[in-house]
Amino acid sequence: MENIIVACNTLRDEIRFVVDDLGVHYPILWIDSGLHNVPNKLNTAIQDQINKIENVENIILLFGSCGNSLVGLSSSNARIIFPKVDDCISLFLGGNERRQKIDREIASYYFTRGYLRNEANIWQEYTYCVNKYGPEKAEVIFDKMLHNYERLSVIDTGAYKPEEILPEISDMAEEFNLTHEIVKGSLKLVYKAFSGEWDKDFVIIEPEKVINYDDVI
Repeated sequence: MENIIVACNTLRDEIRFVVDDLGVHYPILWIDSGLHNVPNKLNTAIQDQINKIENVENIILLFGSCGNSLVGLSSSNARIIFPKVDDCISLFLGGNERRQKIDREIASYYFTRGYLRNEANIWQEYTYCVNKYGPEKAEVIFDKMLHNYERLSVIDTGAYKPEEILPEISDMAEEFNLTHEIVKGSLKLVYKAFSGEWDKDFVIIEPEKVINYDDVI
């Protein structure tokens, strides 16, 4: 076998969209998206999957560096290939540079349908705080957490209709006293990952080599 994909479940909509569009049939191993919040557990989960993979040339990781959760990963018999992005948001926006450009214009907290459905997100945390501490204390906590943000942004990746989740985002924005908007995404890096276009936007780790800090920054 030539390629196998190990991917965050948060990217399921986008990966299925690209797979269907390209007509490729690589095996895909999904990692629990909730592990994003605990990088060492995410690291362990990815390495456990890598250890089970045999008879393949390339293991393609569809993750961002996500709190250095990729550092230390290795495969004894296959190359590890992954996009050079800080996190999955940058992956959805087409790379770190575009993410930084948007954030310089207006500081945004981002959502996709995958983030809203599959991952512990800020709305779930807020609801938990309201239930545990009451609305007044929860408001104080989240005012501090979100004081650097001005907008909630839904990324239109093309893999789903952003209008499906816009009412929920609108409710959140109103509760947090933020604006909300749909931002155009880009799946070019996902397409390149599946097409074998592993250029400067990707890191290639040879068998028995270990991903280090310099590889993910």
